[in-house]
Amino acid sequence: MGFEIEDFMIPCLNKYLFGLDCPGCGIQRALVLVCKGNFIEAYHLYPAIYTLLLLFVFFLLNLKFKFAKGKRIITTLAFINVAIVIVSYVNKMKPIFIN
Repeated sequence: MGFEIEDFMIPCLNKYLFGLDCPGCGIQRALVLVCKGNFIEAYHLYPAIYTLLLLFVFFLLNLKFKFAKGKRIITTLAFINVAIVIVSYVNKMKPIFIN
């Protein structure tokens, strides 16, 4: 009577309703892969996983230590993450729209 963490993942509403991945599709599975030590596979599944983890860790550290340029660093990391997510999403969806 065992269970896997994958049994508790939240399904993508966009994929359920429209049949298309959303820009966040894959982040949960990539995080599980990172936790299991499959770093390259996690990157291929969701390229922004490591920069998102960096942003999250820095955000938590900034809450505790209040770095002098913490807000600026968080904003920069957020913009980098948005750019990576958009570029990887466009790359993933390109085969669907271009024949």
